[in-house]
Amino acid sequence: MIKVNYYHSLIFFNFCIFISAFEYLRSNSLLIISLLLILSVGISHGSLDHIKGKKLLKIIGIKSSVIFYLGYILVGLITILIWLLFPKFLLLLFLIIAAFHFGKEDSEFIYKHKNFEVIYFLKGSLVIIAPLVFHKDETLSIFKLLNFDISTNILINNEILYLFIFLSFVANIVLSLNKSFDTKSLLLMDFLSLIILNYFLNPIVAFTVYFCFLHSIRHSISLIQEININLQKGLPIFIKKALPLTIITIFGYLSALYFLNNFNNLNESIYKVIFIGLASLTFPHILLEYLIEKNEQ
Repeated sequence: MIKVNYYHSLIFFNFCIFISAFEYLRSNSLLIISLLLILSVGISHGSLDHIKGKKLLKIIGIKSSVIFYLGYILVGLITILIWLLFPKFLLLLFLIIAAFHFGKEDSEFIYKHKNFEVIYFLKGSLVIIAPLVFHKDETLSIFKLLNFDISTNILINNEILYLFIFLSFVANIVLSLNKSFDTKSLLLMDFLSLIILNYFLNPIVAFTVYFCFLHSIRHSISLIQEININLQKGLPIFIKKALPLTIITIFGYLSALYFLNNFNNLNESIYKVIFIGLASLTFPHILLEYLIEKNEQ
């Protein structure tokens, strides 16, 4: 498992160096391409949640899978409703939970520890903090489009932002303690990849590359190996199982984009669909993971 993820991180690290050399990627958001990548590669790593949901229902003794689907959709709809009513609260909460989620899922194949929540949060916070450090104005503009204006917030002072980058680096060191050289190298490459992406590229492009080609693929690798330790044999099965929920989610995203485009310009609609859509998927996804872990103990 470590070896597979080490080679994946090595490829991703070199990929980040390669694409950072293109001036066009530095100055353009490529919103349509970003949306398409997130809708295909990005969300696919959560497309086995319906199988995990059936597993959870079996653990707690509920036979009807309809309850899972209704509950999952309800959590997603509640997330969207809270965003409509309290956008600042929802997006702040989403950023905090997303940081924890990224840190945990990007490293739990290395170290699973129930008391490592702060370490996971600090590691994953780099995804949120790095764009604010290297492209503050552009990142704040995106937040403002999402009704989340933090331009005057003391937390975005450069001193605090750089402190969080340092703490994220420390979190990676903690995760690598008493681990193999491959693990230490993997975590260092992950950290440097995010720095390179966010230093050179537009924030949305940097996030898309990270989300699709590091976070999503890494989690998908772990899901494939749960199906079959042989990646080549497990991949077709994973695709077949993930396809139904992926297609449904894509349809939901595109429907939301069509609706929002009646009230906003296309770019603003895409930003809202990407981030509010991810929030509506992330909350039920994390809740499901938590309930499975809780009931398996």
